[in-house]
Amino acid sequence: RLSCIRNNIWLATCGVISSGLAVLSSFGLMLFCGVPFVVTVANAPFLILGVGVDDMFIMIASWEQSSRKNEKSSVKSLLAETYAEAALSVTITTLTDVLAFFIGTWTAFPSVRSFCLYTGTAFVFCYVYTMTFFGAVLVLNHKREQGNRHWLTCMRVDVGKDQAENSCLYNACCIGSCSGQPSQPEGEHAMSVFFKKYYGPFVTNKWIKVLMVLLYGAYLGGSIYGCTQVREGIDLRNLANDASYVIPYYDDDDKYFSTYGPRVMVVITESVDYWNKSVRLGIESCAQNLE
Repeated sequence: RLSCIRNNIWLATCGVISSGLAVLSSFGLMLFCGVPFVVTVANAPFLILGVGVDDMFIMIASWEQSSRKNEKSSVKSLLAETYAEAALSVTITTLTDVLAFFIGTWTAFPSVRSFCLYTGTAFVFCYVYTMTFFGAVLVLNHKREQGNRHWLTCMRVDVGKDQAENSCLYNACCIGSCSGQPSQPEGEHAMSVFFKKYYGPFVTNKWIKVLMVLLYGAYLGGSIYGCTQVREGIDLRNLANDASYVIPYYDDDDKYFSTYGPRVMVVITESVDYWNKSVRLGIESCAQNLE
């Protein structure tokens, strides 16, 4: 926003900090519990940041809608209405994410299991911080705006006759308007207007509804067919660069040796006296039996 009073840069920053606190809390708890930290876990903060920022936008949008409808309501009423609007969607998204990652802990791969434990726990902490820490920040930001204070310094912004004579740059930075007058309250956001006046009536048209049902049916059918084609395993050639020498190696291996099946190895885990002839004969006999 161009207004130095209604600018919400600190509010957005606290939303990102909330996600960071969730990551720190999750990682600290999992490390304290002895869950191994694998390299794939390093990708978890990016997932948490995406979900946390999304929850932040939902909370801010609900707060602004509540304050626009009830400008004279108390802070307690505004916060209650904001939670009534935003908490449901935030809770549902968090539950689905947590459920998806905790189901992933049933896998047999230890690295995937650790990643799912760290990430699923981080989603829980992200929800807790959004509902507590960020809600408090919304109230503090609202009080700052009500007190007519600058977004950066939190100093009170007073517009007087002497300030109207200052330079345009000074007025823009310290008042929010080159004219030296405070900017007028903003109307409804352009994105809200678009969805309300154009997108909403468009998707509620009966022919568009029929088209949506048909498209969803085609998508569902394609998804079911795709699930039947999924095979367990991984093609190692997909992990190499296109120009790598590994690609023709795997091509030749698949062409000439695929009929022999996978390579089988035998590992002797105990201490063995290999200099003893009878022991060596026993090992060779074992290998022959396996063959």
